[in-house]
Amino acid sequence: MDNLERVYKMPFGSVYPHYVTKVEKKGRTKAELHQVITWLTGFDDNAIAKHIEAETSFEDFFAAADLNPASDLITGVVCGVRVQEIEDPVMRQVRYLDKLVDELAKGKAMEKILRG
Repeated sequence: MDNLERVYKMPFGSVYPHYVTKVEKKGRTKAELHQVITWLTGFDDNAIAKHIEAETSFEDFFAAADLNPASDLITGVVCGVRVQEIEDPVMRQVRYLDKLVDELAKGKAMEKILRG
């Protein structure tokens, strides 16, 4: 199984606690994390909880998402890779989420994170 396939199959719920830890360690809240996830995916708190509980893979998580049209404004580097240059759509969406979580953890203003 290559890296792409591993990420595709990885349950969103297995990574979610790491997102929570990352933002809370930097003084941000789970509510703010959910605001970012909702902005990107269109999922409300209930939908996020259901995806975590159902162990939805990242591939299915993003397939079910109503991706924010402004998500293509998310640029920058995550794990040494420019998100805007990632060709695989699911991997790019996963990295969009990683980038938003990074920005939240770095204390960026919510308006900037949500590309307002």
